[in-house]
Amino acid sequence: MLAFIGRRLLIAIPTIILISVFVFTLQKLLPGDPVLVMAGEERDPEVLAYLREQYRLNDPIIVQYFTWIGNALRGDLGISLRTQQPVLELIRQKLPVTIQLATMALIIAIVIGVPAGVLSAYKKGTWIDWVANIVALSGLSVPNFWLGIMMILLISVQLGWLPASGYQPFSDDPLGSIRTMLMPAFVLGTGIAATLMRHTRSAMLSVLSSDYIRTARAKGLAERVVLVKHALRNAMVPIVTVTTLVFGELLAGAVLTEQIFTIPGFGKLVVDAVFNRDYAVVQGIVLCTGVAFIFMNILADVAYRILNPRMRDE
Repeated sequence: MLAFIGRRLLIAIPTIILISVFVFTLQKLLPGDPVLVMAGEERDPEVLAYLREQYRLNDPIIVQYFTWIGNALRGDLGISLRTQQPVLELIRQKLPVTIQLATMALIIAIVIGVPAGVLSAYKKGTWIDWVANIVALSGLSVPNFWLGIMMILLISVQLGWLPASGYQPFSDDPLGSIRTMLMPAFVLGTGIAATLMRHTRSAMLSVLSSDYIRTARAKGLAERVVLVKHALRNAMVPIVTVTTLVFGELLAGAVLTEQIFTIPGFGKLVVDAVFNRDYAVVQGIVLCTGVAFIFMNILADVAYRILNPRMRDE
């Protein structure tokens, strides 16, 4: 297992380098000049020249890239042009918020999606299967921003059960933090639950038609044991794939949901950085997100080998 993880990490190195090249070059293609934003309305030529020299914007692009990536390897992702804070510090402030939101949304999605997919596959062709598929398609079709607004109007404004917006750190008040995150997590979780339900159903249908499932039933095993111990365990590989990839997407920031519920996470940070042309922040977030995706894929590969003994033997 350690040798496999080592090989995957070696393969990840050129991928990370390629991501860094794309992040840096694509940022250079964006319209606008960050120095003009920093200089304010007066835009004194001496100030512009000083800022270009300070941020080494007069250097050739290749020199700027190696300077940036060298600093990134040392943990220096630059300084925010708008707040003058280190980008790494901004990421450290926002990352726990996004991790909490992503974790709660994923838990809701798994609790809803996986049992619904198993039940839909087991009851294939019945009214339960039809209802599950209709609900799943509805979850995929309903926009997050519309569902978020409707939940705010119903649950917060009309019923007053949960706060409409804002964020409270989990370390300060765990219960209050969960209350503020419950609605946005449910908005994100419903769409993911629909995706998990469809993948779970497809995987379970394939497994339930296998010979070893018929053998398990012929032995007289209880149907619950056949479904959970034999069928679901062997259907977990595609489910794990989808779950890890979705979690990586959530770590990138749920932009619309965070904007609607005023959650100070990655999504809101990216939106503010783009509108203010704070390129250093955009670069740092996209680079961290790309690295997170790579490591989530490695985690998925490790989970495959834990769940599937045949892959461990290979």
